[in-house]
Parts: sequence; C-alpha cells; structure tokens
Amino acid sequence: MSSTGRTARLFGFPNPVNETSARLVAAGVVLQGIAFLVIRQWWVLVPLTFGFLARVLTGPKLSPLGQFVTRVVTPRLRVQHRFVPGPPKRFAQGMGLTFSGGALIAWGAGVPVLSYVLIVGLIGAATLESVFAICLGCIVFNQLIRWDLIPESVCVECAEIWGSSAEKSLVAAAPAQTPAPYAIRSSS
Repeated sequence: MSSTGRTARLFGFPNPVNETSARLVAAGVVLQGIAFLVIRQWWVLVPLTFGFLARVLTGPKLSPLGQFVTRVVTPRLRVQHRFVPGPPKRFAQGMGLTFSGGALIAWGAGVPVLSYVLIVGLIGAATLESVFAICLGCIVFNQLIRWDLIPESVCVECAEIWGSSAEKSLVAAAPAQTPAPYAIRSSS
C-alpha cells in the first residue's frame, strides 16, 4: 500500500458510525469532564483535549477512549446497533475539541472560571449524547447544511434528510429534527 493510502486510511473518519460506540465515548467524556471539575487540575484537560483531537483527525484509531470503546466495550454488548452518518459526528468531535481546547487555553491564560464554564457545557452536550442520543454537534451540522454553509456533498445522507435546496427552504420553518447520535462501527 502506498504512503498516501496509509495516510488516508489513518486520517479517515468512519462513515457510518456505530451510535452505540459514540454514546459510550460521550459517557467517557462526561466522566473526564467531571474528573476535571472535581480535581481542578489543568493536566486533566490534556487527555480530554487529546482525545477529541485524535477523534477529529482519525476517528477512534488514535484515541485511547475510542479504541477501548470500539474494540472492548461495544463488541461485548448484545444490543441492536444503529449506524449513522460520520460527517456530523466528526463535526461534533470538532466542537468538543473547541470546548476542551478552549478550557485548556483558558486555564493557561489564568482564567480557570472560563475553563469550568466550557467543561460544564461540554459535559451537558456529552450527557445529551450518551443518555438521550441527542447529538448537539450533529444538529448544528445539519442546520449548517440547511443554510448552505456546508455543501450537501459533504454528507449526502444528511442532506437527504432535508431534501433539495428548494425543499429545504420549505421546511426551514418546521421544527428541526434531531438526528440520532454517532457511534463507531467496530472492526470485528
């Protein structure tokens, strides 16, 4: 395999994503966020931020939490797995990176209160994902498609939820549908 093929395979994001795995990763994020709020030490933000960076760049491949969930936990669960589009989940991981990275930067800048606020927001979003299968990043992603700020070609399956651009304008006034959260397909 060429180095280009290996790089593309490493930096690719799964599509579709196993929703069960996504929800379990979100539960891990909740636990890491709570640990930071309890311990109140900057170094707790490092693995949290790294995990989001790794998942944005490679899906679960370089994420210790993603590997644990997709290789150990999810395959042992005897539940019906649902698969959802990957691009909105990658976007959601990017939002998590923004919050966790912002918290780390705020701590370094001597503004720990901002760190706490960002992590509380991250815990809230991750709790919605893990408990209720509500992916806020996915909702934002789909809204950006509806507003034509993200091309439909990025996620054809997502765009089909809303139909063509002309149809999207007709449903713009309708309440937004909550897409199912993300999960990662196990390699077994």
